[in-house]
Amino acid sequence: MPSNPSPPAATVRVFRVFIVDDHPATRDGLASRLGVEPDFEVCGEAADLGTALREIAATNPDLVIVDLGLRKGDGLDLVKRLKDKGCAAKLLVWSWRAETLYAERALRAGAVGFIGKDQATSAIVDAMRRVLAGDIYLSPEMMSVVVRRNVAGLDKDANGDALGELSDRELEVFQLTGQGLDTVQVAERLKVSPKTVETYKARIKEKLGLDSGGEMLYRAMRWVIEDAYRPAELMRTETG
Repeated sequence: MPSNPSPPAATVRVFRVFIVDDHPATRDGLASRLGVEPDFEVCGEAADLGTALREIAATNPDLVIVDLGLRKGDGLDLVKRLKDKGCAAKLLVWSWRAETLYAERALRAGAVGFIGKDQATSAIVDAMRRVLAGDIYLSPEMMSVVVRRNVAGLDKDANGDALGELSDRELEVFQLTGQGLDTVQVAERLKVSPKTVETYKARIKEKLGLDSGGEMLYRAMRWVIEDAYRPAELMRTETG
């Protein structure tokens, strides 16, 4: 009498991942890490906004990992454009920039999570699986900050700073100014007119209570050096 056949092995779903980051070594490192995971397959990479838009449309990934600082363009803008185009992929922001200032902006833009680049790759893989399962991913510390802020009914972002009152584009202008770009260079980077950049700068000065362009430049440079890329450990200390 023939023996019963063995049950078929469980099929593992493989998720297609697209990586957007302007550093080749970073893309290669994450791709290598995902290469040992049975449920992930890297289907493409890009270093700038334009290439990312074209290649993501062509490859149709399940998940897009997005760095905020790109060679050409801005990761937050990429997230917005992908959502506007009806991209079905989950979008996870992966960045050195301060989670306290950028996490909620990323969620509002259409991302489903934010994870700092200071985290171990095992944490990144866990974040990827969680957002693919339908969850929103933030660090436990950031989630606690957001919940407390919403319960308290506060209007400012979790950073608790006036910078939270800046629009995404105003914050981008502020950051580029702090990196040493003048008005014309900022305009070229953002593909807008110098007059438009000056309008953004005027709004920034008003919102931050600054009296001059020199004062704004000093504040922006100090912020870029001290605060814009604060590691998560500082936030844990401040919010713990």
